[in-house]
Amino acid sequence: MPAASAGLGLRRGLIDELLGLAPGQVDFLECAPDNWIGVGGHFGEALAELSARFPITCHGLSLSLGGTDPLDGKLLADTRRFLDRHRVGLYSEHLSYCAVGGHLYDLLPLPFTDEAVRHVSARIAQVQDTLGRRIAVENISYYATPQPAMSEIDFINAVLAQADCDLLLDINNVFVNACNHGYDALDFIARIPPERVASYHVAGHLDQDDGFKVDTHGAPVKALVWALLEQAHLRFGARPTLLERDFNFPAWDELLGELAQIRALQAEAVRSMHPSELGHD
Repeated sequence: MPAASAGLGLRRGLIDELLGLAPGQVDFLECAPDNWIGVGGHFGEALAELSARFPITCHGLSLSLGGTDPLDGKLLADTRRFLDRHRVGLYSEHLSYCAVGGHLYDLLPLPFTDEAVRHVSARIAQVQDTLGRRIAVENISYYATPQPAMSEIDFINAVLAQADCDLLLDINNVFVNACNHGYDALDFIARIPPERVASYHVAGHLDQDDGFKVDTHGAPVKALVWALLEQAHLRFGARPTLLERDFNFPAWDELLGELAQIRALQAEAVRSMHPSELGHD
């Protein structure tokens, strides 16, 4: 996809609106293959129609990259067929774990240790080999973690280097974690290798009365998160950017308005990009 592209999540609660999109209103759609593999009927037909009309990116939920249970071979095989069928150029998963003897239905943080770096990097390499493609991992929001041996950004950079994978940079997660755990969001972004950044996510979060932030994907993007995305553009340039909204869907015009804000920031970034960067995948 072009670096300056803005997308929406392929959510079942938005399916009628997505089917009614006019050409040019959105550049791509993102779905979680775990939620769509084997789906038929109305939703299966809708997915087929939308993937014929728009580029599809995929963001996995269930591989448990950092877990200790064996990787799910059937899910990996099904995911590869799904990615091939829908011509998916960008596949990502969470840098977390979500299963211990069965799914926990939550994305839990890994300990920031050398051992965890080696463990998750080996599993990412196995996933890339099985899927036959390079993947991106996403920095997650987290609210507690075992006593770290290194910082979050050092852990992420070590995984990116050892696994030789890319990063889906979730701007809202950087902001939420920086506020909750007391680090500098701009310093975090400054330390990411630009060549690893494949795409961005932006989303809304909940501000609690005590100042604690909760990543929800159920609210408009906050002004400070937009500002952090602008700073990311200054460091990395434009990248395909997904507006995440999973529930509390607003009026359709409001979502399109947020997409327009992404595009405005991308247009400004593109004006300052070198021509060789404009086709970044």
